Amino acid sequence: MSLSIRELFAKMPSAFLAEKAAGVDTVIQFKLSGQESGEWHLVIKDQTCEIAEGKHPAPKLTISADSTDLAKILTGAMDGMQAFMQGKLRLQGDMSAAMKLMSLFRL
Repeated sequence: MSLSIRELFAKMPSAFLAEKAAGVDTVIQFKLSGQESGEWHLVIKDQTCEIAEGKHPAPKLTISADSTDLAKILTGAMDGMQAFMQGKLRLQGDMSAAMKLMSLFRL
């Protein structure tokens, strides 16, 4: 059984690698389409990670994707860079935050 986006996002704080987030201060907005459409935002600051449903007023990076594709990326079933190159993942804003994002979590 695969996990829903809500379940995957709920697991993010426990999968967060705080020791790798020294100096990281960013807000990432997720805009999801498809089966589990909606908006979520991830705040990484002071080596902590919080995820919440809804739109953040000042994200540094916005990631747009189909919810099924994002679930595959978050679980390691799909490579994020490959998804980006295929147009399945769209990024707007601070690209360095996107590059660092996956290294801050255990898949």
